Amino acid sequence: MACFVAPLVQAIATSIYRKTHKKAVADPESSTLMRHLPALEKMLWGGSVMLIVDHILNGELTWRFPFFTALDKVGGGAVILKEILTIGVPMCLVTSMVWIIYSYLDDKRAVPTT
Repeated sequence: MACFVAPLVQAIATSIYRKTHKKAVADPESSTLMRHLPALEKMLWGGSVMLIVDHILNGELTWRFPFFTALDKVGGGAVILKEILTIGVPMCLVTSMVWIIYSYLDDKRAVPTT
């Protein structure tokens, strides 16, 4: 019910980093990961939005306060925190690893062999 919080925070941080380092991201001489930072940003924002929609459709998120249905119960905050740490953080790590592999494979493919 709150697993999207970790990727959403990572997406926000990635967007802020990309916007403050525009020259490095656009520079063709910058590192592989820096050049592919927009791909990570899109992966994180897309995944976060899809998870939010999924949780709304499943009734785990509502439009009224406290928004998370688990917070209506005693101990719901602990449940949310556990889900963020056990599901959200591993999702961030897997997404980041897939992005790193994609970045290096894309650079390897782009290098002409002579």
